[in-house]
Amino acid sequence: MDCGHIGVDESGKGDYFGPLVVAACFVAPEHLADLEGVQDSKKLTDKKALSLAKTIRATCPHEVLVIRPKRYNELYADIRNLNRLLEWGHAKVIEEVQKKQPCRLAISDRFADPRGLVAKLKHKGVDIELQSFVRAESDPAVAAASILARAGFLEHLAQLSTEFGIELPKGATNVIGVAKRFVATHGRDRLNEVAKLHFKTTASV
Repeated sequence: MDCGHIGVDESGKGDYFGPLVVAACFVAPEHLADLEGVQDSKKLTDKKALSLAKTIRATCPHEVLVIRPKRYNELYADIRNLNRLLEWGHAKVIEEVQKKQPCRLAISDRFADPRGLVAKLKHKGVDIELQSFVRAESDPAVAAASILARAGFLEHLAQLSTEFGIELPKGATNVIGVAKRFVATHGRDRLNEVAKLHFKTTASV
């Protein structure tokens, strides 16, 4: 009998500007009727992802971790490995959702050797089976998590754009000109508040 499970995914790891967002979402059979249209967030427009995220938030137990650029840069300087950083974030949101909705299974998209995430969960005392595989967004819980993460990324990127008065683009191409404009306006010391500094882009800026 399917009692539901947790899906986990992230957004923003390949974007120069904006936060890294990790989300977990519990989905059970009784939620599926309300989640029509939920699919891998990469296949959705920004507008549709933001709209579906509202439905998911109202329907399913979930947790969204937003690591703003300044904090991201501090963590990356300490951990020095994006996969270790993702393991930390994934374990954190899985733990929080399991507190809200106990269950036996979590599914994640495979971003590295899943043993690292399993070890992080065990260290936290989270008793849950982890399944990790490529294209896990075909699972409705992972798809819901991917939409929550994407929406969180878009919302916080927009906040940073408003805060600094510069439209910060998504992605990692065509960002150098904007980054140079940001530095000219706000100074190089503040670039860490909007961008992931370990990207090679920073050297070009």
